[in-house]
Amino acid sequence: MSVRTAYLAAEGFTEELDHELGGADTTHGRLLIASGPPRPAAWAANVWLDPQEIAIASISDAAAKLRALQRNWAVYAPRLYRRAMLIQEQLPKVSAKPLVFGSPPPAAPLGSWTLLDPGTMLAAPHCRNPFPNGEIHFVEDRTGPPSRAYLKLWEALTLIGRRPGPGEICLDLGSSPGGWSWALHRMGPQLISVDKAPLAPEIARLPAIEHRQESAFALDPHTVGPVEWLFSDVVCYPARLLALVERWLATGTCRNFVCTVKFQGPTDHETARRFSAIPGSQLRHLFHNKHELTWIKID
Repeated sequence: MSVRTAYLAAEGFTEELDHELGGADTTHGRLLIASGPPRPAAWAANVWLDPQEIAIASISDAAAKLRALQRNWAVYAPRLYRRAMLIQEQLPKVSAKPLVFGSPPPAAPLGSWTLLDPGTMLAAPHCRNPFPNGEIHFVEDRTGPPSRAYLKLWEALTLIGRRPGPGEICLDLGSSPGGWSWALHRMGPQLISVDKAPLAPEIARLPAIEHRQESAFALDPHTVGPVEWLFSDVVCYPARLLALVERWLATGTCRNFVCTVKFQGPTDHETARRFSAIPGSQLRHLFHNKHELTWIKID
């Protein structure tokens, strides 16, 4: 049997994923199925590895065949929803509790499956993302941060299994009103928060945050000195962010990067490709991203 891979597009971005893949063989809702081993797929919420078609005779037969492959399964049901839910109900429950930030992602393998038609499943026992359909939910803080933008920062750090800590120096570029600065401050590093606009007053009062009220793009890396982390959620065209990142990479004074690439209007696929081509980096659409990708480079 030839190798296939299935890619579950992030909600609302099936066209972007199809463009990135160069076209899929088959589409099933947001699930794009293509021949060959896994390809780079920033717009995929999850990647199903080596999915297999399985003939089923009944709901109980479907559940039994899934249990024979492994224990934990997440269903994707763009069609035949009721039948799919009846099958899923016969499988072990997968915890849907929101994650407390700082807790590791689930370690147990999580497969994904869908009904192609009433008598055929597509099932992949192994997937790239440890969360059901790539959807990670956190226990939110609804009083401290000035916005919910911190959730995509939490998601990125959770997925890479790294985060800044005491003794490290972090830059937060384009930081106003301060959602990312709030989240980073709680991790304990020394923080330089940069934006022409002011921080929210409750964020500006936090200790260990130096706020520089200037443009992130005018900031000279040589005047800052070595930093462990550069974070950016700045609103700008992707090509401008790429130029900023390349300037910092050229100085060699920053080890780790987490930046949001925000698309203004049509998706700039060429600049996205240039981000993904930077050695040692990864580009992905997080569950908490909108029309944007997160670029990550960890030393």
